[in-house]
Amino acid sequence: MRVKMILPALTEAKGAYWRSIKYSLFPPLGLATLAGHLSDDDEVVIEDEHVAPLDLNDQPDLVILQVYITSARRAYEIADRYRSRGVRVAMGGIHVTVCPREAIAHADHIFLGPGDSSFPRFLTDLRDGRAARVYPSGVRCLRGLPSPRRDLLKRHLYLVPNTIVVSRGCPHHCDFCYKDSFYRGGKSYYTSAVDEVLAEIESLPGRHVFFLDDHLFGDRRFVESLLDEMRGMGRVWQAAATVQAVLTPGLMEKAADAGLRSLFIGFESLSSDGLREQGKTHNVGRDYEHAIRRLHDLGVMINASFVFGMDADDSSVFDRTVDWAVRVGIETATFHVLTPYPGTSLYRRMESEDRLLHHNWDLFDTRHAVHKPAKMSPRQLEQGYLRAYRRFYGWPAILRAAATKPTLSGMLRHLTYTGGWKKFDGLWSWIIRSQRVGWAIPLLESVLSRRRPHSHRSPDRALHLTGPREQLVASSTQLVCPSRCRRFEYQLSREPSLLASSRH
Repeated sequence: MRVKMILPALTEAKGAYWRSIKYSLFPPLGLATLAGHLSDDDEVVIEDEHVAPLDLNDQPDLVILQVYITSARRAYEIADRYRSRGVRVAMGGIHVTVCPREAIAHADHIFLGPGDSSFPRFLTDLRDGRAARVYPSGVRCLRGLPSPRRDLLKRHLYLVPNTIVVSRGCPHHCDFCYKDSFYRGGKSYYTSAVDEVLAEIESLPGRHVFFLDDHLFGDRRFVESLLDEMRGMGRVWQAAATVQAVLTPGLMEKAADAGLRSLFIGFESLSSDGLREQGKTHNVGRDYEHAIRRLHDLGVMINASFVFGMDADDSSVFDRTVDWAVRVGIETATFHVLTPYPGTSLYRRMESEDRLLHHNWDLFDTRHAVHKPAKMSPRQLEQGYLRAYRRFYGWPAILRAAATKPTLSGMLRHLTYTGGWKKFDGLWSWIIRSQRVGWAIPLLESVLSRRRPHSHRSPDRALHLTGPREQLVASSTQLVCPSRCRRFEYQLSREPSLLASSRH
């Protein structure tokens, strides 16, 4: 059987917010994971429209599409084109799961929820000539699954080819998150076996590994066993966690010793009212600045997630959030416009209050206002979101945040990582067009390897930025440590088992 697996481009990947490096980060591991269930006799290809044009003039026996909300329109176009020529089309993913009636109009078969058990069941039925139209999720277990077909991925087109997922879902229940609707009817958080994870890590070339899990630290016993075994492997890695996990005594120390160098954290809001409103109660009352100090003391950089547009937010939220993030020395930040995804508690609430502006899925990208905010206009929300990005990633803010680091090497690491990620888009575009993005992997590994754990110094010895050009004027001995989740949303569309989850 000739099988073609496609990751259609997100709408924003082809629009005004397109950044070549952002959409060349991760290969479609989810499709490679499903490909592991195919037989050795099957001819399989994986195409990712974010990094290369699609060839839609071929005639495979089966096309499989992974669908996220802002790639739905494009996925339906691709599906309709193939079906018009008699090609069988199957679809899965978070958008298919929450909008099955919409998706089934464009597909012969759809998958609802995680596909770890339903996809192999579909393949068996297909070979027996009795494939059903709808395949709901079945047994949810990651243990004993086939290895992902990484040989089908074009590693040289991605900056972070070594992605891995060792758990599904998240133990928490936030109103704006897709997770509960995607895992409805079964377990919403479960993990792999430690031995299987270690074997997969060992198989990956190079040093860098990126855990795509929604919450790697959701099961403490599992993750501590994994970290104990990873210590000494010589890996440097990145992952996602909650503030609660960061504040758990001893856990981040184990992670840093095992190679953790950068962590995505969903702070979401500096307002307790906003957190309660969205059901993110595990953040309420947590000392954000203590969590930041813990990580920075361990030499771990932070990618902070913030959501704008909650009912508690007024037009001052943007500058307040950026000012705080810069003051505490956060290295990178991901900002989002609150987006009521279909199937979520937030969506149902906005719909019942008649606050949804439209159902144009292309704009449900966490960049556009698609609901009526309580204390500002939709235009103010969008403009504030854009201003937050511009301010946080402007050179003055980058320099001020870097200046919070207590050593010269820490300051340079901050400048290299943050500046390299946001300030050299022209260079990144040339590297990606010439298919040389793999050349940057050793640089990424080098920056992440520069771990310099440090202790705090008194505020009166802090480095200050002075002069019209904000030049750094203090020596490294005068520096002070700060007091300090489409992902991504894009990243989220690349997780295994036709899985995408809102990690804001």
